[in-house]
Amino acid sequence: MQKAEKMQELRVFAQEIRVETLKTVGSLGFGHVPGAMSVIDALAVLYGEVMKVDPKNPHWEDRDWCVLSKGHAGPAMYATLGLKGFYPIEDAYTLNQPHTNFPSHTDRTKTPGVDLTTGSLGQGMSTATGAALGNKLDGRDSHVFVFVGDGECDEGQVWEAAQFAAHYKLDNLVCFVDDNKYQLDGAVDKVMSHGKGIGAKFSAFGWNVIELQDGNDVEQIYDAVQLAYDTKGVPTCIVLNTVKGLGATFAEGTGAHSSQPTKEQWDEAIAAAEKKLAEIKAQ
Repeated sequence: MQKAEKMQELRVFAQEIRVETLKTVGSLGFGHVPGAMSVIDALAVLYGEVMKVDPKNPHWEDRDWCVLSKGHAGPAMYATLGLKGFYPIEDAYTLNQPHTNFPSHTDRTKTPGVDLTTGSLGQGMSTATGAALGNKLDGRDSHVFVFVGDGECDEGQVWEAAQFAAHYKLDNLVCFVDDNKYQLDGAVDKVMSHGKGIGAKFSAFGWNVIELQDGNDVEQIYDAVQLAYDTKGVPTCIVLNTVKGLGATFAEGTGAHSSQPTKEQWDEAIAAAEKKLAEIKAQ
């Protein structure tokens, strides 16, 4: 398959994930839509083209791992895994309801395909780093991908993990920073500035850093992952310059951490996302 065809398939997959993410959170009526929508394109690239996974054997020891350290983006992961065949996608419509296997934050004990329970910010980064070291020690040719938020990078634990990963030369670890410019209490630069930038900080810790102009562009993401694979002896940080809430009509551009729109707004957002999907498929 030519690269152009692959990229088109990934664009379709990403939009399918957006539709299902909206339906999943919409079934509950409120939730972390904005921060879920901004990481969808990277999830589409990983699960659509890059990662070694087996929906029939979610705990396959030689699989690649994907960790959402920003665990509140769980609905995007649930939509991705459902579309990949880990479970019927409709199962995710029980999001955060009693006895569900789909809590608002990812939980490896409940949801097939989820590699790590997360939600307490910073801890996913540390555990992903440990998993990468474990794969090295066991001689596995597997990668660990971890997503952290730009606001999450306020956590000192993120930088302890970054130092550890560089020291142990974990070139099988790729960290995506969802640089969507907002966190719970407002704009990242106002709450806790990252000074010369997140990329510069990871570089200072000894990481290979790739900063994307458009972190919602599947081709840029795909190319960056290939560069990460070609980089030996150091871990790679891919800084995704993203739009928070991208593709959700009620959330895009608002900077909101969570959303509770009206039923009419949900219906409008889902209809707009489905229309966009049809347009992408027609390209």
